[in-house]
Amino acid sequence: MTTATTRTVIGNLCLGSAPDSWGVWFPQDEQQVPHTRFLDELVQAGYAWLELGPFGYLPTDPRQLADELGERGLKVSGGTTFGALHRPGQWDDMLATTRRVAELTAAAGAHHLVYIPPMYRDEKTGAYTESPELTAEQWASFGRRAGDLGRILLEEYDVRLVLHPHADSHIQTQQEIERYLNESDPRYANLCLDTGHVAYGGGDAVDLIRRFGERIGYVHIKQMDPAVLDRVRAENLSFGEAVKLGVCVEPPAGVPNPAEVIDALSGLDAEIFVIVEQDLYPCAPDVPLPIAVRTREYLNSCGLSGTRRPGGERA
Repeated sequence: MTTATTRTVIGNLCLGSAPDSWGVWFPQDEQQVPHTRFLDELVQAGYAWLELGPFGYLPTDPRQLADELGERGLKVSGGTTFGALHRPGQWDDMLATTRRVAELTAAAGAHHLVYIPPMYRDEKTGAYTESPELTAEQWASFGRRAGDLGRILLEEYDVRLVLHPHADSHIQTQQEIERYLNESDPRYANLCLDTGHVAYGGGDAVDLIRRFGERIGYVHIKQMDPAVLDRVRAENLSFGEAVKLGVCVEPPAGVPNPAEVIDALSGLDAEIFVIVEQDLYPCAPDVPLPIAVRTREYLNSCGLSGTRRPGGERA
């Protein structure tokens, strides 16, 4: 286990968390805590910034959202949405949904939209729902439509598209992440580097930071248990099954080494939110808070602070 030593606060990085770290994957689910409990415990855990999570979990009325966040002293780092850029027939519906999320994100004062591609295995059953590989034609369409969507978001909402690699999705392995970056327009479509999902796909987050740092606009920081990853590969388990086995662990227990990731990010000429995402769905209601506290304390010791907006402005 790697032990962090306290270091000077890194000025270009800002720490936050997300509903995912409270076991929230869906807008509504009986196994998830109410959004008010999540917000209250987020403050208790010492965080000032949050990502919105699945659209509909937190209030979607901008005024209500502002009131609930304001009374707790919370601010928004970005929004979250899901969509299939490789399915042209779903473009119109996807765009309509993304516009709603972008509008709420912008109203909350945030400028990043984390876009998560769909999984090709069912989240709850693990059954395959489509081929795990895209065709050359689908790849070209994916990159082109990412640029189209990113341009709309930037020009109409001042929100930047950052695509999130995800386990059991077509943007999972390092090769797939790099292909997405090569196929897409850097003016409009960039990367939410999720360190845990990169590790899940066998990739190297630090290498991506060093070689594609200018494309990293946002970060989800998490760690994966190497022993569970070995079992996932040996038994062809789905991501949902892996999460139930505890694949996502609190730092610094898993891979990649969060201190190395933070050190690499600190060298970028960019101001970046680093959002904790520890996949816990489903979990008992009392599980997330103590983990969130320990995680924040560890990341604080690595130089991550959530008291300032990236660049130095106080929250």
